[in-house]
Amino acid sequence: MGKKKTNKFSRPQFSPIGLPNIASGVEEEEAAAGEVCSLAGDLLEKLQSVSPDVREFACANISKLVQEKKVIPSFLQKDAIKCLGPMLLDPSVAVRETAAGALRNLSACGGYDVCDEMVKQDVMTPLIALLRECCTGLDASVVIPRKQKGADKNYVEDIANEAVHLLWNLCESSSRAVSVFNKEGLLDVCIQCLRQFDTNVELAISAAYCLQTITEDNAELLPSLIPSALQVLEMVLLSSQDTTEHLLLRTLVAGTIWNVKSVVPSSSQADTINAIIRILSETLEKNANQIILRLREATCTMLKVGAETEMEEEMIDADEDVTSKLEDGMQKAPHKGRAGNMESDDISDLLPARSEELRHAIALLSAQQTALEIIVNMCCSEDPSDDEWEEMSSSDESDNSMIEGAGTLLSPLCLSAEILSALMNYLIPKKVLEKTEFTDSVTVEACMKSPSWRHLVAKMKRIQCRALTCLHNLLSALDVEGLGGPAALQALSQHLTKLVFSESELPKDSEFLEAVTSAIRSLLHIMATQNLPQFMSAEQLMMLCEAGAQCENTSARVNVVAMMGISGHVLAKGDNTAETLKMMGNFLLQVAAKDSSLVVVGEALDAIIDVFADGKEADKAADQMKLVQALKSFQPIFKSRIQKEGKGNLTPDQLLVLDNVKMNLRRFIAYQEALAKK
Repeated sequence: MGKKKTNKFSRPQFSPIGLPNIASGVEEEEAAAGEVCSLAGDLLEKLQSVSPDVREFACANISKLVQEKKVIPSFLQKDAIKCLGPMLLDPSVAVRETAAGALRNLSACGGYDVCDEMVKQDVMTPLIALLRECCTGLDASVVIPRKQKGADKNYVEDIANEAVHLLWNLCESSSRAVSVFNKEGLLDVCIQCLRQFDTNVELAISAAYCLQTITEDNAELLPSLIPSALQVLEMVLLSSQDTTEHLLLRTLVAGTIWNVKSVVPSSSQADTINAIIRILSETLEKNANQIILRLREATCTMLKVGAETEMEEEMIDADEDVTSKLEDGMQKAPHKGRAGNMESDDISDLLPARSEELRHAIALLSAQQTALEIIVNMCCSEDPSDDEWEEMSSSDESDNSMIEGAGTLLSPLCLSAEILSALMNYLIPKKVLEKTEFTDSVTVEACMKSPSWRHLVAKMKRIQCRALTCLHNLLSALDVEGLGGPAALQALSQHLTKLVFSESELPKDSEFLEAVTSAIRSLLHIMATQNLPQFMSAEQLMMLCEAGAQCENTSARVNVVAMMGISGHVLAKGDNTAETLKMMGNFLLQVAAKDSSLVVVGEALDAIIDVFADGKEADKAADQMKLVQALKSFQPIFKSRIQKEGKGNLTPDQLLVLDNVKMNLRRFIAYQEALAKK
């Protein structure tokens, strides 16, 4: 019960900057909405201007505004998609780039529905035409330069980057976009962009993200992966550039090759798997704490040097100003630096700084998150029939993380010999365990001091959660010896207990609760099957389970109920455990009676049957809490809920599992009643 497969982790959606002065209060919000709607209309109207500068200005402002979700409906009402789509083929390359950026932000911040609507309104047609033009430019090494802040700007590559990123967003969120991708043969576009990894790693990373997304569960695409395409993937995988961006690129390509491994010649399968896991190992062994702290310190040093230089320049200007006053005998206006120039059209100073160091830090964290997600998928069964429960998590909408929960509980050694050997040779379990530790306080404090670095803390938390989910799958996929033996399991149990109980309050973050309870559940199961002592006290277990039962995340609630069932089943075999079993039973009955999810209710009933199926202490506790009477009164309610809520909300497999629970519950009640009569 409660098992599910995690076969995809999606990236967190774009984090909006937010609009200034968002009104509070109903009347103020309505007034603000009216102003935004009017502004949206004005900007969209400017897209029809004969002036390229005006069109570029409009696209740039739309790109900024749609980063605030509340604004998106106003733009959609004004047909923003149909207005922006043709701008992708505007005669002005600057307009093309800003239009692609606006559509990219709209797709990232709008979510699934907006992406699907964009595809319905045929944004793919101009996007495909633009991508084809970009590929022609890349092939011809065409550069359309314009001086920008002292450097030549390659519009072909920059437009391609925005366009590929938009394509990635659409394909990640819309099955319609995936169908168009397959039909139009856009794989070659992504491969062509990936080829630029030596000279434009940013473009190559966008293409690699798109490839990893589009190759997942896409059998229709596999015939398009001709040897030349595989050679490009291999070339990137074996590249050796030592930057965090190239590390991210190799990790993404490793994920892509894993997705399409079925087209790799059988003679090369073992070497390919070994190369993939080697890249994942190299990514995970990077010490993010040390690297990010070093990058942050470098940024601070550069800012300090820059500030001192600016002060020196101002002192020189002041001296020159005083000398000039003495010589001319007249009053001059004081020197005004950039911050004081209110008439400048350059708004770059108003936007968050994207320093090279910050880009390196983001790339490193993204690479490690991606590596952990790939390992999760490696340790999942690829047979859909192995899944008892599909994803029912409600956490996806809370933070746009779109994580699909923990992996299927697999039988030990379900991995192929090649995968198992590579995982152990490259010490993947050890490296995953290290990532379950949260970043040290020094690094967190350094990041929190800067608004532009602060969001990295959330990325670090997500890596910890991914590592815990990865640990769950490794625990499910490896045997005890592969995990290091009983002593290693005991050490792991202490580590997980510390993660949960080290603070004065239990963690409340739903994503963390789901991940950590998944790992604890797997470990409890292994230790129970190996007759190893349970590592959590009854009090600790109750505290964690009660916290998990209040979590909005359905998967976390399923996990804590299963944990209670596993621990209760072990306790039922012991002596003098009736009081504890009674406490557990009452908890499970409460969950079964009150939880809003039939998945959780079914898990709770299954756990009750496991705990009270056998044993003197279990019988004693069941009798004292009048368990049979409680279950008999709940039986018709459960049956009614399945009939009313099951159809349309659950899959046929899930309904089959619930029918089995219903049947087992009936048999359990009959068995207990028969025992009572003896």
